[in-house]
Amino acid sequence: MSHYNRPLNRQDYKTLTLAALGGALEFYDFIIFVFFAAVVGALFFPADIPEWLRQVQTFGIFAAGYLARPLGGIIMAHFGDLVGRKKMFTLSILLMAVPTLAIGLLPTYASMGIIAPVLLLLMRILQGAAIGGEVPGAWVFVAEHVPARRIGIACGTLTAGLTVGILLGSVVATLVNTSMTQQAVLDWGWRIPFLLGGAFGLVAMYLRRWLQETPVFLEMQQRKALAQELPVKAVVVRHKKAVMVSMLLTWLLSAGIVVVILMSPVWLQKQYGFAPAVTLQANSIATIMLCFGCLIAGLVVDRIGSSLTFIIGSLLLAASSWAFYHLVGSHPEQLFLLYGVVGLCVGVVGAVPYVMVRAFPPEVRFTGISFSYNVSYAIFGGLTPIAVTLLMGVSPMAPAWYVLALSLMGLALGIWLRQGMIEKEAPELANSAR
Repeated sequence: MSHYNRPLNRQDYKTLTLAALGGALEFYDFIIFVFFAAVVGALFFPADIPEWLRQVQTFGIFAAGYLARPLGGIIMAHFGDLVGRKKMFTLSILLMAVPTLAIGLLPTYASMGIIAPVLLLLMRILQGAAIGGEVPGAWVFVAEHVPARRIGIACGTLTAGLTVGILLGSVVATLVNTSMTQQAVLDWGWRIPFLLGGAFGLVAMYLRRWLQETPVFLEMQQRKALAQELPVKAVVVRHKKAVMVSMLLTWLLSAGIVVVILMSPVWLQKQYGFAPAVTLQANSIATIMLCFGCLIAGLVVDRIGSSLTFIIGSLLLAASSWAFYHLVGSHPEQLFLLYGVVGLCVGVVGAVPYVMVRAFPPEVRFTGISFSYNVSYAIFGGLTPIAVTLLMGVSPMAPAWYVLALSLMGLALGIWLRQGMIEKEAPELANSAR
């Protein structure tokens, strides 16, 4: 039986499990900052500055993590394409665990003055560099291990794993906030999630020792087919179409998760007066449904291809998000159902890495995905919260309009992918890992 047609074996499942677990823990480390942004803002900036300035500075430090992603991701991908996927895959998790531990131990503004926010900024930049290498590296790693006709479910599983990291952050934040007084959280409780995350990361790094280098990379080494020039130069010069589509798909992925999953709980509290505890519960349901959505998208894209998956998925996302934002105010009892359904439909992003992996040939695959994904994530992931917040000054329904615009873009990309132009660029994937 050829590699293309064989079913997933025990080694595939082990690789997928370890990769998804590591991705979940690393994403938890990166995202936990969001759940404690208000507390961090209160502790790491002067007490006498206006509240809006404190929020801008806190989100500025959050955005710095996104802006650091391209540089970290491109450097790691460069070596991933030249010396091996596995080495960079292990390094990325170490680079995340150490700064996360450090944030949990940082002195606050009260004890260190201006040095405190500067150190916090530095740790966020290191975290951003790490996640920049982790996500593209993980997609490439699993896609090159499994049979070519199972790439969708492999990447969907990994994306679901990253989503579990967000859920884990939400659960830990809920536990900390419900089991402690607000003063205890301010005094020392906020440190617990960061210390936990750092410890988790070190465990995940240890577990990754059991992973093997990908068959695709080993074959390239044997054939001496590794990139002869700077991988990023080859990507920018020869694969412009693949880069453009990958960047637009990353916008759909990043902004969909940022707006629907990360920003909506606060929007629900401000817009409709939902209690924070209720919005956190609803958010957990939406995040669990997003995990299932990613798995479903991965299964579907293996069966019917990327074009139809994005056409159908984008239409479902448009309808469900519009219903969620417009009906939840008049039907508060439907909050869990509406938020759960839109969370499931955001899961169409589970098919994004399938397109990206197939868009670049193996010798520059890591760099191609990393460059497109991280540059796009830095721009759209970092600026989306600011853009949506500014647009809410024009209309309180700004998140609904933003997600609708994204859905239409996803639909357009699905129609464009129908021509099959992008997936012709990497036929090697179907026969490279036999």
